[in-house]
Amino acid sequence: MRPAKSSTTSWCAAAIVAVTTASGGLVAAQSAPDGENGRYSMTPIPEGVLRLDTRTGTVSTCSRNGAGWACYAVPDERSALDAEIGRLQAEVETLKGQLAAGPTVSGKIDEALPKSDSLKKGEPKVAEGDRKLEIPLPSDQDLDRAMSFLEKAWRRLIDMANRVQKDVSGKI
Repeated sequence: MRPAKSSTTSWCAAAIVAVTTASGGLVAAQSAPDGENGRYSMTPIPEGVLRLDTRTGTVSTCSRNGAGWACYAVPDERSALDAEIGRLQAEVETLKGQLAAGPTVSGKIDEALPKSDSLKKGEPKVAEGDRKLEIPLPSDQDLDRAMSFLEKAWRRLIDMANRVQKDVSGKI
């Protein structure tokens, strides 16, 4: 019976060694310094290095200048967007307060507006069943302008016909 007792003891010892080894690995991983296991993730860029802080999420560009290396934070668009969202939310709350304090507007009016077309001219006057359309006649000045235009167009057409006739007769 003694051999069975010693095998149980060795099995317990092996379990204790395994547990302490595993817990020792966890302790070593938790106590790693910032330089190891990467608090900062570095990526080379043409101007130097892009540094990402994996704890805070801030991004910086690091470059070498005359005195050594210098890192400058990259502007965060997310913070600008959050600030704008906050400003707009405050404005919405202000406008809601103004609406609650002021008179309410339903958007409807009591009377219907008359329907009319501003481009449409008035209908001709009807006198007891007789419809009379009044058409304004062109003035003498309008007629003179129209005749002058037609005369110039006719003369140009005749001149073009004469030029074409001369070109054809000269080449044949």
